[in-house]
Amino acid sequence: MLMFQRCLFPRVLQHFYSGKQNSSKSLISRFPPALLHGHRVTGHRSKSSLPDVRERTLIAVKPDGVQRRLVGRVIQRFEQRGFKLVGLKMLQVSEELLSQHYCELRMKPFYPSLLHYMTSGPVVVMVWEGHNVVQTTRMMVGHTNPVEARAGTVRGDFGIHVSRNVVHASDSLEGAKREIQLWFQGKELLNWDSCDQTITCEL
Repeated sequence: MLMFQRCLFPRVLQHFYSGKQNSSKSLISRFPPALLHGHRVTGHRSKSSLPDVRERTLIAVKPDGVQRRLVGRVIQRFEQRGFKLVGLKMLQVSEELLSQHYCELRMKPFYPSLLHYMTSGPVVVMVWEGHNVVQTTRMMVGHTNPVEARAGTVRGDFGIHVSRNVVHASDSLEGAKREIQLWFQGKELLNWDSCDQTITCEL
């Protein structure tokens, strides 16, 4: 790039000072402005050529994770993976909210104990955004039963028992959309551009 500029600008100046201003303007107009200012020029990318970086999922640090001071370590893993945090809050969950969240489990024999556990302390719930975020975070979280979760996953490293497995993660795109709408109001989610998005997400 620097060599190109060194070759280009003497020619422009030569034309300009020899009284050929119009010729120099014509010569300059043939080059993209970004190139003349030393910026790297990339080919135009259509939106269809970029991965879906707007995919979102819901992650919740359950009461045992909060009590054990694991919130920061959980957040760190998703940040290091390159996902973008767009929603975060701490709350004491109501039984009404949980009954909607766990609607498919309400007839299970363990539901009353699950309800008791999830209301026993505060929960930290968050929304993460990124390419293939649902599938990737499920892999990062690990198997529901910590005994079967691989080392390196959240549950494999921190989980103690299937009923104390530290985190919840949405299991599908449809589930993520439903859970996000359940736990967050629209104004609680932020749309912002991360400075590394071009580097980490463009293919």
